[in-house]
Amino acid sequence: MFLLGTMVNGLLIIIGTVLGRLLNRIPEGMKNTVMYGIGLSVMVLGLQMGLKSDNFLIVILSLVFGAVIGEWLKLEDKLNDVGKWLENKVGNNGKGSVSEGFVTATLIFVIGAMAILGALDSGIRGNHDILYTKSLIDGFTALILSTTLGIGVIFSTVPVVLYEGLIATFATQINQLVPKLLMQQFITEMTATGGIMIFAIGLNMIGLTKVKVANLLPGIVVVAIIVTILYHVKI
Repeated sequence: MFLLGTMVNGLLIIIGTVLGRLLNRIPEGMKNTVMYGIGLSVMVLGLQMGLKSDNFLIVILSLVFGAVIGEWLKLEDKLNDVGKWLENKVGNNGKGSVSEGFVTATLIFVIGAMAILGALDSGIRGNHDILYTKSLIDGFTALILSTTLGIGVIFSTVPVVLYEGLIATFATQINQLVPKLLMQQFITEMTATGGIMIFAIGLNMIGLTKVKVANLLPGIVVVAIIVTILYHVKI
């Protein structure tokens, strides 16, 4: 079953969130310290990813043009609107913003190479090892995030499952259409570009900035375009 890894990923995010809510009776001061710890860890993860670029100019251009497109489309506002709609439906009982939890968790779980590589591996070879590993990481992250950001984290399951599921479903076609070298170059630069976004998420989590990270997401598409152009120019 080529969607097994995707389903496990979604299930562990749900389980992690539920367990995190059971642990929400911790002092407010401890929650703040935990949030700073998570934010700093996310920043380090983002830096590690960002430094993997083979051509940092691609990362810069992708972020710049991605930001222009994202601001024009107002992606951050639309994601927040979805979060607020969910909040109105389920309520938050003062236990964290559903909108913030949904947006932050979605960005953390979707951005990164493991989602793409894992979904491709699931769809092409039926090998779910990468997504199983990602599932464990996401489940633990969901547990930690939900203790401070609340139940909104659980709703990130939907975009994660849709994103990975679509890639797994069309994995064979993607593998046939995209040359292996081009895919490797895209993964490398996409990881670096996504790493900068994850670093920004960390800065937001510790309260240093209010970067509209969702508005940078089109940068991933820009990476694909630039890498494809350079690949064909070199050929």
